[in-house]
Amino acid sequence: MNKVMEKICKIKKAPLALRFTVMVFIIMVFSLAIVFFIAMLLVRLGLHHFRSAMMPFLLLALPSIFVGTILSVIFSRIFLSPFRKIIVATDKLAAGDFSVRLDLNEDSPELMKLNESFNHMAAELGNIEMLRADFINNFSHEFKTPIVSMRGFAKMLKYENLSQEERNEYLDIIISESDRLSDLATNVLNLSKIENQTILSDQTTYNVSEQIRRVVALLENKWNAKHMEIYLECEEINIYACAELLWQVWLNLLDNSIKFSPEYSVIEVSIKQEAAETVFRFADQGCGIAEKSLARIFDKFYQSDTSHTTQGNGLGLTLVQKILSLHRGSISVPVTGSSGTTFEIRLPNISSSN
Repeated sequence: MNKVMEKICKIKKAPLALRFTVMVFIIMVFSLAIVFFIAMLLVRLGLHHFRSAMMPFLLLALPSIFVGTILSVIFSRIFLSPFRKIIVATDKLAAGDFSVRLDLNEDSPELMKLNESFNHMAAELGNIEMLRADFINNFSHEFKTPIVSMRGFAKMLKYENLSQEERNEYLDIIISESDRLSDLATNVLNLSKIENQTILSDQTTYNVSEQIRRVVALLENKWNAKHMEIYLECEEINIYACAELLWQVWLNLLDNSIKFSPEYSVIEVSIKQEAAETVFRFADQGCGIAEKSLARIFDKFYQSDTSHTTQGNGLGLTLVQKILSLHRGSISVPVTGSSGTTFEIRLPNISSSN
């Protein structure tokens, strides 16, 4: 019994073509054995004329098994050729070649679906690899640039012939760059915390209209410096959410609107509560977002300004999207162009009893 089980295990570990051939051979042998058993039973029952009829059958049976087995080997290689292509393509994918694509050219719906799914997976893996490379490059740039800047200006402060005005200017730059590093570290830590968070805690029912008014007041120095106006259109609306996290959402969105808007422009903020959700809109009059950048604005460290001259580290919108996802909400850009950009946020209306 143990020997039989060992042979069965060996067959299971054999190549698919060999297993297919063995299976065909076994089926043919069993079919022959059943026919032979029925014929012998009929002979024993007295039907002797079957004995003469058995001879041609026996003479043809063994060659038929042999030929059938050979044909099964040949045809199994033909039928299993798509699987060999899949194995080769999978090995290339595992080796890091994300450009590999399958082209099975089969009529089978299952194989065509497999072909489509594999190519989609390869494309997605290629995109992830591209995002990973961009992430490393952008993070390295955002982390290294302030340090190099601070090091350079710290060295210049050692010169004794500097005027007090120059010295103060260099100190202000060092302070500004250190703040930039601090913001980067804070955003990375917040993002890491939110990405690992699956359940919202500290949810309360609070006045979100008042919270946004406080964010507008907090950023007053920034929009006043650009001679801007903020129009806030809302009623007193209460929502059930995590106030601390949504504070970061409003702060990031309004700060971005101020940053990318020209002087003497207007930012419109509106809140509207509908039957199933609350809709927030932040509309500015900036230069808009390029069409090619729309699909990536929520990626980590992505900045449409590839020169990195714009202040920021490309983590704000990523953080916003993650926080809204935790609240089962969404963010989209229904309007963008030369007349400005509008961000639309939708949060489901949830009561504290749910």
